[in-house]
Amino acid sequence: MYCTEAEVLAMLKDDMIDAILGPEIIEDEEERRAKILPYCTAAIEDADAEIDGYLNKRYPVPLARTPQVVRKFSKDIAVYNLASRTGIDEDERENTIYIRYKNAISFLTLVAKGTVSIGVDEDGDGGSGSGAQDGFRLDSNDRIFSRDSMKGW
Repeated sequence: MYCTEAEVLAMLKDDMIDAILGPEIIEDEEERRAKILPYCTAAIEDADAEIDGYLNKRYPVPLARTPQVVRKFSKDIAVYNLASRTGIDEDERENTIYIRYKNAISFLTLVAKGTVSIGVDEDGDGGSGSGAQDGFRLDSNDRIFSRDSMKGW
C-alpha cells in the first residue's frame, strides 16, 4: 500500500468517522478503530488501484519505493473514498476533500502523459538523477535554425 491506515485515519475528524460508521454511537476508541479499519483498508486499496491505473502508463506497478507525492495522493484519494461512502456535501470540509481528490487525479493524469515525474525511473528504480527531488530538467530537440544556416535568406 502507498499509505497506511494510521495516516488516513489521522486525516479524519471524529465526526467524519461517526458519519462513515453510521448512526450507531460508539464511545470506545478501540471498538471505533476496529470498526473503521476495514473501511479504511478498502479505501486505500481502491486508491492504490486507481493510482496504479495512471502510473502503469510510465512505471512498473506497484512501485517498489513510494515517492512522497504518491503517498500524499494515496491518502487524499483514500479519504475521498471514505467520505464518499456517505455522499459528499458541498460544505467546506467535504468540498476540500473533493478538491484534493480532483487535484490528485489531475496530477496523475499529467504523470500518465509524461508531463511530470514522480521522482523514480521508468523502470521503477529510485534514482536516475532525473526525478522531482533533483530539481528542474528540460529536454528539447536539436536546434534547426541558426545564424549560419539562415545566411542568404
